Amino acid sequence: MADVKETRAQRSERLKVEKNPFEALEEIRAFARDGRASVLPEWAAFYFKWWGIYTQGDGAGALGGKGGEGVASEYFMMRIGIPNGLLTALQARTVGELARKYAGNLADITVRQAIQLHWLTVESLPYIIDALSAVGLSPKGACGDVVRNVTGCPLAGVDAREIVDASQAALAVAKALSGNNEFYNLPRKFKVSVAGCADWCSYPEINDVGVVAVQRGDEIGYTLYVGGGLSADPHIGVRLDAFVPAEKLVQAVTAIAELFRSQQGLRENRDRARLKHLFLREGWTAEKFLAEFEARLGYKLDPGVPVTPPSDGLRDHAGIHAQKQAGLSYVGASVLRGRLSGDQLVAAAGLAERFGGELRTTVMQNLIFVNIPSERAIELAKELQEIGLRVEGSAFWRGTIACTGTEFCKLAITETKGFARWVVDEMEARLPAFDQPLRLNITGCPNSCGQHWVADIGLEGKKIKADGKLVDAYLFTVGGALGEHASLTRSLAYRCLATEVPDAVERLLRGYLEQRQGEENLRAFFARTSDDALKGLLAGNTATLAV
Repeated sequence: MADVKETRAQRSERLKVEKNPFEALEEIRAFARDGRASVLPEWAAFYFKWWGIYTQGDGAGALGGKGGEGVASEYFMMRIGIPNGLLTALQARTVGELARKYAGNLADITVRQAIQLHWLTVESLPYIIDALSAVGLSPKGACGDVVRNVTGCPLAGVDAREIVDASQAALAVAKALSGNNEFYNLPRKFKVSVAGCADWCSYPEINDVGVVAVQRGDEIGYTLYVGGGLSADPHIGVRLDAFVPAEKLVQAVTAIAELFRSQQGLRENRDRARLKHLFLREGWTAEKFLAEFEARLGYKLDPGVPVTPPSDGLRDHAGIHAQKQAGLSYVGASVLRGRLSGDQLVAAAGLAERFGGELRTTVMQNLIFVNIPSERAIELAKELQEIGLRVEGSAFWRGTIACTGTEFCKLAITETKGFARWVVDEMEARLPAFDQPLRLNITGCPNSCGQHWVADIGLEGKKIKADGKLVDAYLFTVGGALGEHASLTRSLAYRCLATEVPDAVERLLRGYLEQRQGEENLRAFFARTSDDALKGLLAGNTATLAV
């Protein structure tokens, strides 16, 4: 009888049973001593992720390999968790110095407030892990089938409009669940966001568990959104009709993680293994989820209280703004595509120390300086400009997000980081007066790490044959939103060569400017305009390409 080949899911589940990578740091140290050739295949392809480490692609992306995954180079990339985006000057300097020494002087801020390093050799990995640990940071649990970096409002504690400073709640959830041996073997990744602000700037609606602060009389508690997530089958989180007292929050999130861990059916297919698939594939409703959740808790929760989702807005916190503390301001630097050099990060740490503040990372890949004396905020903004960080940027600079792309990622189809910079340069030159808030999200493959499903304009990487060669191209989606008008983008079945994207975006935005009604924003314009009409704007005089 022929051997039965393991499925990808079966192999993953077997490997997790055989080893808890959280307890195997010494194996990483051994690989570092013995060199790249000593790295076992199961570590290179799987176990390293539990320590925030991936093999780095060779630059060709997914099409350079087979089975939808590209060829691994000799180098590694590492993601560093930063719970709630809270970063001290010492921590920022440490990461910047590590980037300069080991990572080709690159440090990318991710859409989950983490920082990612590239070009790492296997020999460098233990040194980096130890250096991070010495300043209270770690890559442990930043990847893998675990509770990922817990995100939160980067203005926690300084925003005058916040319901509560929820940063301590976010840190408590992270301490309880991230890197915890009890949760090293989940069906798939598990993302948590804790927001105490009115703007929901950490995007709770697209997390497995989105925690949002609410007020019931004089009591502050939380409401929960569950089953959110993007990737190839996006789903906006479902709100549970429950009020979670503040002191019960960690217990509540833990119970949901336990519920997720127990779902054996989700372990049968890696592409259908997220919490959202209980709703998308298993027929669960908010009521069923709440009943199962309360059974785990061992008690019933009070019904929820009304919430007020935020209206349209960028949520990027760029610019100079007063804090709730008298005499203090925060200064938000817009980091295009999240890309910093190690030199910039070290310089930012020095500025934070000089101006008496601290740093925060954001889900829009930006860097915020908080607790800055208001009389010195403009001075800080000028110094940030000198190191290449804009405090006042165009709508295109502020609103463009990009994933890692083929430069480093083995799953990507297109290059994204350099492309994003080029598109922004083009759009600033073509539409210099465009001042409407714009979210332009670029993702290099269907996995949507660039979050194109919730953008005003989303670009999904594809390939098109031109002159006999496969070249980068993008599929356009439009009309996504979070908050009050939460919805996913809709595909316009229009794609074009990457080199033609600025032309298409310009035609689309000029059409918006000509046809908008009063102060109508992009979301509202896209909502009332037919797909055919929007596709016509994109295509101009060129033929529309059906996907």
